[in-house]
Amino acid sequence: MNKVTDEMFVGYWILILLGGYAMEQRAIKIHSSENKKVKLKVIPGHFATSHSHVNHYIDLTTTKTRLSEASETAQVMAKQYVNNVVIDTIVCLDNCDVIGAFLANELTIAGIRSLNAHQTMYIISPEFNTNGQMIFRDCNQPAVYNKNILLLVASATTGDTIRRSLDCIRYYGGIVNGISAIFSAVDQVEGMKVNSIFRSEDLPNYQSYSINECPLCKKGHRLEGIVNGYGYMRL
Repeated sequence: MNKVTDEMFVGYWILILLGGYAMEQRAIKIHSSENKKVKLKVIPGHFATSHSHVNHYIDLTTTKTRLSEASETAQVMAKQYVNNVVIDTIVCLDNCDVIGAFLANELTIAGIRSLNAHQTMYIISPEFNTNGQMIFRDCNQPAVYNKNILLLVASATTGDTIRRSLDCIRYYGGIVNGISAIFSAVDQVEGMKVNSIFRSEDLPNYQSYSINECPLCKKGHRLEGIVNGYGYMRL
């Protein structure tokens, strides 16, 4: 690599880092009314999800990966279930496994029953194949087949990801008994309530648009990034 290319390479990453810093500087923190230690970091802008365009990116990185925040989040989620619900397995999407483990513990303490032979809950995540289809490997299928499932997602904008997840779980013989999300813009999917800590009304002017009807696109505002439950990628 010659000198000019080296300088271009360094300059490129400086621009990337500065761009990310600018996005972070716009972040707004919103705390849960039930537990002030549970919070969202919201960044206003113009972002694309797999099914829509949104005017806010919801950053849940520390909520999912920081021990203390994941524990507090699970405590709030567990209160949304009564002790006559049976949960054998928690299926985690969007890197929610840490929250899922804490949630299983909180539900067990609260008296939620499991019908598993070992009287303890499974915490698993699906895999996505090259076609983008959600699958469970053979070794994890016993934790789904004929099991009472709680589906845990980071956020739900249109409900399409939850809908696909329900189809997948049913395909493998699972019985969905609950849906939990940190944030959800939808109240229910296929007649099932989405239990969430935060909703659209908690966010300042949160809007989700169909891709072909996005007013920000029509006004010429460029997309800043592609976002999903795992994070964002700048454009």
